[in-house]
Amino acid sequence: MRIFILLHPTYLNMKTLILSALLFSSITLFAQQGNNEVDALVSPKTVENTITVGGPDADIGGFNNQSIQFAIDAVARTGGVVKLNPGTYEIAAPVQMKSNVKLTGSGEATVLKKTKGFQTYFIVDADYGQLKLTVENPDGFEIGMKVQITDKNQNSCWDVSTAYITDIQDNVIYIDAYLINDYRADQGGLISNASSVIEIIGAENVSVSNLTADGNRAENFKADGCNSAGILILKSKRITVDNVHVKDFNGEGISWQITENVTVKNSEIRGSGNTGLHPGTGSPFSLIENNDVHNNDMDGLFICWRVYQSQVKGNKFHHNGRYGICTGHKDTDVVFEGNHIFNNENDGINLRGESEANAPHRNTFVKNIIENNGTNGGGYGFSINSPAQDLLLKDNIFRSTEQKTQKAAVYIQAGGSEPKLENNQMDGHALGKVVYEKNGKK
Repeated sequence: MRIFILLHPTYLNMKTLILSALLFSSITLFAQQGNNEVDALVSPKTVENTITVGGPDADIGGFNNQSIQFAIDAVARTGGVVKLNPGTYEIAAPVQMKSNVKLTGSGEATVLKKTKGFQTYFIVDADYGQLKLTVENPDGFEIGMKVQITDKNQNSCWDVSTAYITDIQDNVIYIDAYLINDYRADQGGLISNASSVIEIIGAENVSVSNLTADGNRAENFKADGCNSAGILILKSKRITVDNVHVKDFNGEGISWQITENVTVKNSEIRGSGNTGLHPGTGSPFSLIENNDVHNNDMDGLFICWRVYQSQVKGNKFHHNGRYGICTGHKDTDVVFEGNHIFNNENDGINLRGESEANAPHRNTFVKNIIENNGTNGGGYGFSINSPAQDLLLKDNIFRSTEQKTQKAAVYIQAGGSEPKLENNQMDGHALGKVVYEKNGKK
């Protein structure tokens, strides 16, 4: 829309120029707004669709991952909601989320339970770029399952290959993704159906809420934490996990890697065979809020590499098998506020050893309660192992009561830096409030 205003030079006084400019701006703005509101001129007009799953009254009646996946794929084109009714859903392969889809259950009574695990050794080396594996025994494996491939030397994080089974012929399993390493049969080469309950890979604007993800740990083999978790988020952004119960996954509870703007809130993560929460591999702008993370084999919260400008607020990290919170490599500018960190088997909070260039600089711990950690032979409230700059501990409460297992409120290792301490309360520690390993200073 173009409007031409023709004015004779005689009338081009200042007042006329101002009025003309205002009129032209108003008309231009009106035209722009009109273009933005034109009905389906450039962008398709869409409306969020809702599909229900589970039971005779649902749009899709099944109680399995195929039924959930069918609903997700159906609403993904325009975006929408997949609503799961109460019941137990059998998960033989991960539920794969798509962009602009919300998966919501009916509370804890909606249970996505992983099926029984299977694994077998392969009897011929599985080479880089290969799409098949010759195995000892394919029994239990099915087309559509997700698998992980390892050997004794390549069995963690980005050394692990993952793929979906596309066919099984005799004792040959065919997969849909090239192997990323050479895996040797004489080095314990192994294929397992260890995989996630829910996966969010290469997606954006996704939420998962109001359900239980049950890893069925007793019947499953351990899954690698960078490629699998109760809920795995990978190469994705603007993701929310809200009011989800992740329990008994033989691996990590919730793992997010190479992400932006991931929120995990109001959730319970317990009984994991590794850490409870694992953000890492470059995952800025994370929000971890109001979660209960407990009784996991390793750390409650393991902040891995390059997690920065993030917030950890109002959580409980307790009764975990190592640290309540562990952070380290380039994990900078993170605020830890109002958390309760207690009864973990080693340190309440542990800053891992790093070089000065890679240390977790500019982190703030404020108004946290750190108490009674070190339940497996002793530990510290806060252990500093790296030369982190601008580390602030303010208005925290450090307590050692009960069995007095938390030996010091703050322990500064030989390679650790001294934090800035403001208005912290430190009571009941056998070795003292602030202890320096290097020279025994207190």
